[in-house]
Amino acid sequence: MGLLDWFRREKASTIPDELWATTIAALPFLAALAVDEQKSLKLLAEGFLAEKEFSAAGGLELSDEICVSIAAQGCLPILELGLAAYRGWVGIVVYPDEFVVPRRIEDESGIVHEYDDVLSGEAWEGGPLLVSWHDAQMAGTGYNVVIHEFAHKLDMLNGEADGIPALHSGLTPAAWDDVFIPAFEDFRRRVDSGEETVIDPYASDDPAEFFAVLSENFFERPDLVDREYPALYTLLRSYYRQDPLSRMKGSA
Repeated sequence: MGLLDWFRREKASTIPDELWATTIAALPFLAALAVDEQKSLKLLAEGFLAEKEFSAAGGLELSDEICVSIAAQGCLPILELGLAAYRGWVGIVVYPDEFVVPRRIEDESGIVHEYDDVLSGEAWEGGPLLVSWHDAQMAGTGYNVVIHEFAHKLDMLNGEADGIPALHSGLTPAAWDDVFIPAFEDFRRRVDSGEETVIDPYASDDPAEFFAVLSENFFERPDLVDREYPALYTLLRSYYRQDPLSRMKGSA
C-alpha cells in the first residue's frame, strides 16, 4: 500500500520525514522557509492529502513523490490562510505532460467554433484541478504551474476567476482594486506595445491570469515582483500573509 492509499483510507496520516526532506530540498522556494514554517506546511500538506483525491491520466503512474510535491507546492499559498481556502473541490488530475482539452465556443454571430487547447494546467470552478507533472517539475525556475493553478482556485473561492480572490479581514475590495487594476493595465500596455517583459506576457490576457502569474512570481521570484510592481508586491504580501522577499534575503 502506498502513502496515497493510506491517506485515502485513513483520512489522516503523516508524510515520512525522508520523503518530506527530499521534497523540500528539491524546491528552493520551500527550502527557504523557516523551520517552523516548514513544519506548518507539512501539517497542511498532510491535511490536504487526506481531503483531496489524486488521479492520473494519460498513462501516468501516480507515486508518493508526485502527490507530496504537488501538495507541498499547492499548500504554500495557503500557509497562513488555512486549508479552508481550498474548500469546495476535491480532485487533482495529474497528466505526464501537456494535455489536450476540447473547446467549443459560440461567437457573437452564433457560429460555433471547436478546437483543441493544449495545456500544462487548468483549474475548473467547482471541479478538479488538472496539471502536467512534466511542467510541475520545472518549479524553482520562475515557472510554477502548480502555484499558478492553485492561485486560480483561490480566485474562484468567491465566484468566477476575475483576479480578485476572496479577501480576508485585512483587505478591502477597494484597496485591492486601487493597486491590482493599475498594475494589470500597465502590464497589458507594456505587452501590447511589444516590450519583452521578464514576467510571462501570458499574464496580460486577463486579470485572472495576471493574479495567477504574479502569484507564481511572488513565491518564486519575489525580488522581480517587488522591482516591477512594488505596490503589488505589498498587496500580495498582505493577502498571502507571507513575505518571500525577506525569506530570500535571509537564505542568501
